[in-house]
Amino acid sequence: MADIQFVLASASVARRNLLIDAGIQPFVCPSNFDEDAVVIRDPRELVQALALGKAQAVKPQFSSALILGCDSVLAIDGVVYGKPESKQEAMDRWRAMRGGSGELLTGYALLAPGKDPLVRYRMTKVFFAKITDEEIRAYIDTGEPMHCAGAFATDGKGSMFVEKIEGCHTNVVGLSIPLLRQMMAELGYRAIDFWGR
Repeated sequence: MADIQFVLASASVARRNLLIDAGIQPFVCPSNFDEDAVVIRDPRELVQALALGKAQAVKPQFSSALILGCDSVLAIDGVVYGKPESKQEAMDRWRAMRGGSGELLTGYALLAPGKDPLVRYRMTKVFFAKITDEEIRAYIDTGEPMHCAGAFATDGKGSMFVEKIEGCHTNVVGLSIPLLRQMMAELGYRAIDFWGR
C-alpha cells in the first residue's frame, strides 16, 4: 500500500478522537466551507452535499491524500436542525425534543487520488428523556449543546438525557466508524493499513 495521508476536513474534536480511537491518526484541516450556501430540504441530501463540499474545499491543499468530509443534522418530524444559534433556541429545541425522538443523520464524503468521490449517509434514531426545564437550563449552561447538531452530545453530559439509540452509536457522536471502513474498502484501502501511522 502506497503511503497516503488521511485528512479530516473538520474541526470536530469528537470526530478526530473517534478516528484516533480506531487507530487512524488524521491530519486535521478544517474546511471553512460556507454551509449556509447549501439550501436543501431533504436531510439525507443535505448532509451528503455538505460533507462533499467540505472535502472538496480542502482537496487543493493535498496532492496525495484520503480526505474525509462529514456533516451532521438532527431531523425531527421532517424539520432539520443544526447547531443552535442561541441559548433560547437550544432551550426551545430541547423542550420540543424531550420525551420524543429524532433522526441524527451524518453525511460522509471520501476523496481518494484518481477516483470519483464516494458519498454516503447514515441515520441513527435517538430517543430523548423527558427532562425538566431546570435540567435543560443546566445543560445549556455547560455550553456543550451549543456546539452540536441537534443541541446534544452523546459523548458528553448530554448522554444523561438520551434514553436509547437505534443504529450506529458512533454516527451520533459524529462519525460512523463501520461505515468509514466500508467506504475505504470501496476505494481500495484497508483501514488497518493506517494503524500506527
